Amino acid sequence: MNLIAILVALGLEQWRAFHWRIALERTYVRYVRYLERNLNGGRADQGLLALVAALAPPVLVAAAAYWALARVHPLLGVAWNVLVLYALMGFRRFSHAVSTIIAAFRDNDVVSARRALAAWRGGYTADLASTDIARLAMERGLVDAYRQVFAVLFWFTLLPGPAGAVLYRASLRVADAWAGAAPGDGDETPIARARAAFGAPARRLLWLLDWIPVRLTALSFAIVGDFEDAAWCWRTQAKAWEREEGGIPMGIVLASGAGALGVELGGTLAVPGTEPTLRPTLGTGEPAEPEVLPSAVGLVWRALVLWLLVILLVTLANLAP
Repeated sequence: MNLIAILVALGLEQWRAFHWRIALERTYVRYVRYLERNLNGGRADQGLLALVAALAPPVLVAAAAYWALARVHPLLGVAWNVLVLYALMGFRRFSHAVSTIIAAFRDNDVVSARRALAAWRGGYTADLASTDIARLAMERGLVDAYRQVFAVLFWFTLLPGPAGAVLYRASLRVADAWAGAAPGDGDETPIARARAAFGAPARRLLWLLDWIPVRLTALSFAIVGDFEDAAWCWRTQAKAWEREEGGIPMGIVLASGAGALGVELGGTLAVPGTEPTLRPTLGTGEPAEPEVLPSAVGLVWRALVLWLLVILLVTLANLAP
């Protein structure tokens, strides 16, 4: 039944995006920030209490609705799973954003490619070269594919009903909303230290929730791409990225994806009027070029098919007498 719900939700999302998703996310983020304003006293125990208050309502509602509907009829439970996954997953956001950039490059329209990247990723893009646009699009695409598809599928499959999928997406939103300065990053003002302490439990929970699926996603990229280069980049480059990015484990996904594609990601990013951003280099081979963007989309699609096949095999094994 889980596989059916996943396939239907993916099909619905590719057909038409869930237009209320942004409104739902903004409403939830407002609630999360309300908790921060009222409970943040600069201590981790207060952050833990607020984290429970932030996660319990959506997770319990999702789980309770699933169990209630499934007791009435199993198909109602499946329909609820489809609805929740349809609201949570964002594969279309990734694939359509990259497709827009690819189409702009095919028309030799670098300006439109910059605008598409800015609308998707944010940040300054006005003077970026084609190679920088392609590099940033690949980086954002691999991270989005993990955050909005693979991690959601992992926790949806592992926990009963849609509780796992809701838990992961809600935890990600909470960690982002309560992001504060990490100790030693140069911002040691009292407010920054208070936010860092308050948000520490949320960041720790997200790190725990990411630990297994981020590695399974990297392994998937290696299997459907260049396995040897992906494994080497994962082993030798991922930790350097995580140190620079405050411990966020996306270096594993990016290093494996870059190695699987045979391109270089990361590296120095120069924005006019500011100091160049020095980032560790990930991957092997030539720097990312616009021509490689379709290969990045193909890598994610192949990895998704691999996950669906594994879920199918697990489902069949559970049905066997």
